[in-house]
Amino acid sequence: MRSTILSRRDLSFMLYEWLDAEALTRRDRFQDHNRETFDAALDTAERLATELFATHNKKADSNEPHVVDGKVQIIPEVKTALDAFSLAGLMAAGQDYERGGMQLPVVVEKALAAYLTAANVSTSAYTFLTMSNANTLLKCATPEQITRFVNPMLEGRYFGTMCLSEPQAGSSLSDITTRAVPDGEGQYRLTGNKMWISAGEHELSENIVHLVLAKIPGEDGKLIPGVKGISLFIVPKFLVNDDGSLGARNDISLAGLNHKMGNRGTTNCLLNFGEKGGAIGYLVGKPHHGLANMFHMMNEARIGVGLGAAVLGYTGYLHALDYARNRPQGRHPAQKDASQPQLPIIQHTDVRRMLLAQKAYVEGGLGLVLYSARLVDEQNSAETPEAREHAARLLDFLTPITKSWPSQWCVEANSLAIQVHGGYGYTREYNVEQFYRDNRLNAIHEGTHGIHGLDLLGRKVVLQDGALFRAFGAELRKTVRKVRGSVGAPDAVGPGLATISVELLAHADALEQAWQSVEEVTQKLYAVGDLNKTLANASTYLEAVGHVVVAWIWLQQALLAAASLADGDVDFYRGKLQACRYFFQWELPKVGPQLALLASIDTTTLDMQDAWF
Repeated sequence: MRSTILSRRDLSFMLYEWLDAEALTRRDRFQDHNRETFDAALDTAERLATELFATHNKKADSNEPHVVDGKVQIIPEVKTALDAFSLAGLMAAGQDYERGGMQLPVVVEKALAAYLTAANVSTSAYTFLTMSNANTLLKCATPEQITRFVNPMLEGRYFGTMCLSEPQAGSSLSDITTRAVPDGEGQYRLTGNKMWISAGEHELSENIVHLVLAKIPGEDGKLIPGVKGISLFIVPKFLVNDDGSLGARNDISLAGLNHKMGNRGTTNCLLNFGEKGGAIGYLVGKPHHGLANMFHMMNEARIGVGLGAAVLGYTGYLHALDYARNRPQGRHPAQKDASQPQLPIIQHTDVRRMLLAQKAYVEGGLGLVLYSARLVDEQNSAETPEAREHAARLLDFLTPITKSWPSQWCVEANSLAIQVHGGYGYTREYNVEQFYRDNRLNAIHEGTHGIHGLDLLGRKVVLQDGALFRAFGAELRKTVRKVRGSVGAPDAVGPGLATISVELLAHADALEQAWQSVEEVTQKLYAVGDLNKTLANASTYLEAVGHVVVAWIWLQQALLAAASLADGDVDFYRGKLQACRYFFQWELPKVGPQLALLASIDTTTLDMQDAWF
């Protein structure tokens, strides 16, 4: 029976045929690995996902964390799954051997996470936050802080969080008011409130390591306005003694649990720091460099949110596909004989349309995330400084898209999965309604859609005098040239290309034209000379550029699929080619009107006044 969590065949295609993860094993860091070790890790993740994570997904959704006698109660299956995850070594999968890790490439590590997240996003949130917290501290913390706080997280004994938002500030971090005052003993006392803290309080681990953004007051006792005054602190739930044993509970209290429409199995908290005089915190890095340090975690989290959105869409698609193959209903329009047996609904054209749209969204979204993860490996371990810098530029440019595109379109895939189920899709008996609720959160997590539109258009395209923007354009045109070079010489890439080369060439032409239009519109937007007008429709810019990027992802996959048709597994590769065809015929054309609107420097929304609503 096929898995309805993820497609292992598709993961293998992306990892090995497209992204060539095996090539990484020629580098010193990964030389102990090969495809067999990567597959063994994937086997472990798939087994845990199937046997321990997916099995309590619905139970965790209907039995939310709640407080009893001051302690958060969570169903026991969550801890069982998390303990098994840590025991398997997956919390440290990408870390150095010296830290108990496996030294797996990031692209493989994200593929492992894909299984667990698709199976149970709420339980996976605890691992995701802990790993991101640990990775951040490994970049910024002192050796003593790493020994005291990071090593236990990698062992799965401590879990981690990120504490940014506050009730009055939300995403506007410049307006946070949490204070951190030196206590004269080399540490700080924090007072303030943090809101929307996932995994902020529970009994699942021995300790919780909070990474907290706060401001150190100046000599006059006032906080420095804006983001320049922000510093980063380790604030543990329990203090840790010099010998590693746990000390007293820190001055952190749970003010309440938030109850969201999805991700119900993850505790989400309002935390109060310093009700009894000040929570003890330890400065990470230099004072007033907190936001720069926290961006290590935020950028990793943004790829993680994109991954979560993609795989929640993916598992919803697989559930819808399974349902459509097994649910008989109706007959073809030309068949009027009611005595004839009903057809599986996958035989109806509109159902195939919805399934094909889902396939295009979720496989494109997962491809985008894994490509970004592969860029992290290039940034960290490519053979030349130039290659590492090029990867860093591509990753920086793609990060807002990697977070936001799946968060928009893979939620649409979940909506279509409900539609395929018909009336049953809205009942809790079937999983697809929960997948939609869980996934809807990702458009808000780690920066809203609008914030990432502003980041892409307002920052990334002009950063380093446009170097990031040009780096991506060069990669896109490299793919276009590769397609054109393959046409007419099918033996160079495989005989299967001969029958579809014309279609691929048309896709390449459409992609190049779309990117050229993006370049022209970007220039027009900045020629206005008024940043408010330039950025007024930044979300539309994000959506248009995101579609072009995913079309590029699909063209790469299609070129490989065409070259592999003669090697067998024809249905799989034909499915790839058809999904690419769908994206270029149905989705990429949406970009044209969006870019035309942007080019007109339309100010309809900018001109709207509060009183007119």
